[in-house]
Amino acid sequence: MSVDFQITDCVARITINRPDRMNAVDAPTEAELERIWTEIEANESIRCVVLTGSGDRAFCAGADLKSDEGKSGLDYWSSRSPNCFGGIAMRQGLSVPVIARVNGLALGGGLEMVLGCDIVIAADTARFGLPEAKVGRVPLDGGMVMLQRMIPEKIAAGLMMTGRLMSASEAAAHGLLNSVVSADQLDEEVDRWVADIVACAPLSIAAIKATIRKTSHLAPHEAYAQRLPELVAALNSEDGEEGVAAFREKRPPQWKGR
Repeated sequence: MSVDFQITDCVARITINRPDRMNAVDAPTEAELERIWTEIEANESIRCVVLTGSGDRAFCAGADLKSDEGKSGLDYWSSRSPNCFGGIAMRQGLSVPVIARVNGLALGGGLEMVLGCDIVIAADTARFGLPEAKVGRVPLDGGMVMLQRMIPEKIAAGLMMTGRLMSASEAAAHGLLNSVVSADQLDEEVDRWVADIVACAPLSIAAIKATIRKTSHLAPHEAYAQRLPELVAALNSEDGEEGVAAFREKRPPQWKGR
């Protein structure tokens, strides 16, 4: 199978499993990723998702160009899902946090998937880039519109207009990553982030994610005035009362997600 998917307790883990192709995504892999994300959206028991690639060379090297022969750039563009690359690059319906575990190269669509995640943990050997211009294409699946909003415009333009790669330390310096660790510490660091997320109230997390995703284009006072359903649900939840009670009673909260 080109994608491994497992759920343990409340944590889902997705691994692109094409190490011989540097975890590049072909059409069947893209379809399977879209199916998995749709399944996650419908599963209220999932509290966190970890996305990664198999092996230690690549997170994802982008689209598998060998499987895309005969399709023009316009054909590719017109056939794209609104969720964009890997079903996650610009996905809007997912309420749980997604952690990108970047174990190696994240190129093209691979970087676009990273941009679609909420938290990014990378090995210090990871490198990032949008090299589409080198093969006569452009970063259609979210890269052109998202990267320039997440790091300084000149840095984003330089990467896309040269096809150069950015090191993990450079990406972290520009605010693209949450943490950089040695490769042998990557899993331990990811697990720490997962544990911290799962310890928080799920409806609070959903409200925070929705506010970040749905109001970032607004002025602060306009964003503050939004009455998002996720925010209303969190403010009116049993978990809100439980969290305060647990704090006062000096015990761990028992989240119910309602």
